[in-house]
Amino acid sequence: MIMRKRNRPPIHPGEIIKYDYLEPLSLSVTELAKHLHTSRVTASNIVNTHAPVTADMALRLAKAFNTSAELWLGLQKQYDLWHAEHDSDEWQQASILPILSHHITPA
Repeated sequence: MIMRKRNRPPIHPGEIIKYDYLEPLSLSVTELAKHLHTSRVTASNIVNTHAPVTADMALRLAKAFNTSAELWLGLQKQYDLWHAEHDSDEWQQASILPILSHHITPA
């Protein structure tokens, strides 16, 4: 299966929370924070895409929204990887360790 490169960044999990859960359910960030048993600032930072969804928060979101933690972590992973690849080219300076270079072929 050939994977196509995305030209546009994936959506941040906070936007999913905001547009697919908070707005349709008429929930405030304060109410969300109470259900997640976290601070309003933490919930707001995630919803407003200023903070990532951590493993702990993924578990809380999964419970609150009756989803899976893997959903939230997967969304965050896609977002992070896309930005890591596109926001800097520093990662391209990495190279295969000499001891491994004869064992694997570059992609």
